[in-house]
Amino acid sequence: MLFSTTIVLFSLMMAGFVHIGSLIRLTEDDLRQRMLITARSLAEIPAISQGLENPAGASLIHPIAKKFRIVNNVTYIVVLDMNRIRLSDPLEHRIGTPYDGREIESAFAENSYTEKVQGELGTAVRAYVPVMNKDHIQVGVVIVGHLLPSIWELLMNQQHNLSLTFSFSLLFGIFGSYQLAKHLKRQMFNLEPHEIARILEERTATFHAMHEGVIAIDNHERITIFNDKAKQIFRVSGDVLGKPIREVIPDTRLPEILELQQSISNQELRFGNTLLWSNRFLIKVNNKPVGAIAMFQDRTEVARMAEELTGVKEFVDALRVQNHEYMNKLHTIAGLLQLDQKEKALAYLFEVSEEQEELASFFTTRIADTSISGLLLSKIRRGKELGIDVEIDRNSNLDRFPALMDHHHFVLILGNLIENAFDSFAGIQRKDKHIHVSMEQDEDVCSILVEDNGCGMNEETYQRMLEKGFSTKQTPNRGVGLHLVNQLVIKHHGEMKCETEPGMGTSFLITFPMKGGAQS
Repeated sequence: MLFSTTIVLFSLMMAGFVHIGSLIRLTEDDLRQRMLITARSLAEIPAISQGLENPAGASLIHPIAKKFRIVNNVTYIVVLDMNRIRLSDPLEHRIGTPYDGREIESAFAENSYTEKVQGELGTAVRAYVPVMNKDHIQVGVVIVGHLLPSIWELLMNQQHNLSLTFSFSLLFGIFGSYQLAKHLKRQMFNLEPHEIARILEERTATFHAMHEGVIAIDNHERITIFNDKAKQIFRVSGDVLGKPIREVIPDTRLPEILELQQSISNQELRFGNTLLWSNRFLIKVNNKPVGAIAMFQDRTEVARMAEELTGVKEFVDALRVQNHEYMNKLHTIAGLLQLDQKEKALAYLFEVSEEQEELASFFTTRIADTSISGLLLSKIRRGKELGIDVEIDRNSNLDRFPALMDHHHFVLILGNLIENAFDSFAGIQRKDKHIHVSMEQDEDVCSILVEDNGCGMNEETYQRMLEKGFSTKQTPNRGVGLHLVNQLVIKHHGEMKCETEPGMGTSFLITFPMKGGAQS
């Protein structure tokens, strides 16, 4: 408020200076006009022209000029003949003396004009008018002058008006400053400017100290927050505040929050080779959207460790199942030897050995990723424990993953599909339980096919199978697998087809473009 009032006072002072300057100019112009009229009026008096032609004209002219000076309230009147001799002057002792001013030259050439000059009494406005006789011949010059008033005299003359103007302007200025300060403080949550500056500094320092990337935009998609961690994650350098978010980072998925007018939590994003976990929120002030903010966590290292742990678990399960299977086979061989069936024991041993060699050779030559091989091997072993024949199509091949996909996502999709196939046999009394897995790949498309002859799905289950949390099993933590599979299919621009028939089985076919493509 004090600052605003000071500005008002300064503005009043500047306005006062301008007003005084304007007043001086107006006063000067008014004096010039009045002096010129007074000089012309005196020059047109017949007695003046007659006196100028009379050798004893001073005694005639001086009384008339003196009276004229008093009546018209001018500072001085000087009358000169053509020889520049004073015939009238405010100082009577100078009457009869020559006038030596050079500014009078034009007046003796029959010109009328005004000038501002510095005289003995101060700065004055003078009017010079030639005196003409009845034959229109110049016989002399009349000089009429008036001293310019000082600034103080002008202020005293305008004292009443200036006092009223200054008082009312100051009063309204102070009142306006108070109202402005009150309004601004209400808009700023009753905080002083230095308090707001401190909060802003603390907030900025907090954002930059966070281990999460924080990016915020306004309603025009301009960046308002971009902390150091976000610059590190998205490999951005320099000052990006105020720039459009789409120019700095094309795909933060942050502008869609403004379009949808709702927040999105716990979504996985991928930026190059970096796996990000994103939470994006709509910013509202007074229940009106003013922008959006996103927090990004770099989950690349965590995902790698999880993949390693998952892979280890799969191999441990496979080894456990394999150990159990080999113990059964050893018991079979030992029983045949005890029964003195050496030839049958040897034939059984050769059969088991060839089966293992063929399976190992298939995984080595046709499946390039060991995580996929470990997953399939563990599912085959588990199927044998459950009495389910898990068949891997020997024409399958996988030498690389589709665009933007890694082995973690591929394992998740394939593992969930096979697990759902295992679940389809729950409660079914059937001698032949069969799961068929096939993977095919060429330059354009990678496909995954998982078929089973389990219980199949009815119409309601088929319609709701992709809903998160929906499951036909009455156990906790179910209804997530197919939902995750569907999310990954959408993310990687794939297509999923399902065919099912109650009591006959289910088939899932998923295809991915190898070089990216439109989302299906």
